[in-house]
Amino acid sequence: MKKQKQRIPRLMSVDELADYLGLQKQTIYNWLHQKKIAGIKIGKVWRFDRKYIDEWLANCGKATNE
Repeated sequence: MKKQKQRIPRLMSVDELADYLGLQKQTIYNWLHQKKIAGIKIGKVWRFDRKYIDEWLANCGKATNE
């Protein structure tokens, strides 16, 4: 039997996330500080899992539509 390789998720930087969401970098940092969005801090750099961000966006949309 073959072992399945676990894929390490591609993590986005603050710059990439800001571009992806169409926001300023400072907004991302503010949301991190306010705990509106979760990220992973590696050393001094924040990273974001795109899968989590997409799920977070989907849930934000549901909350505003209810």
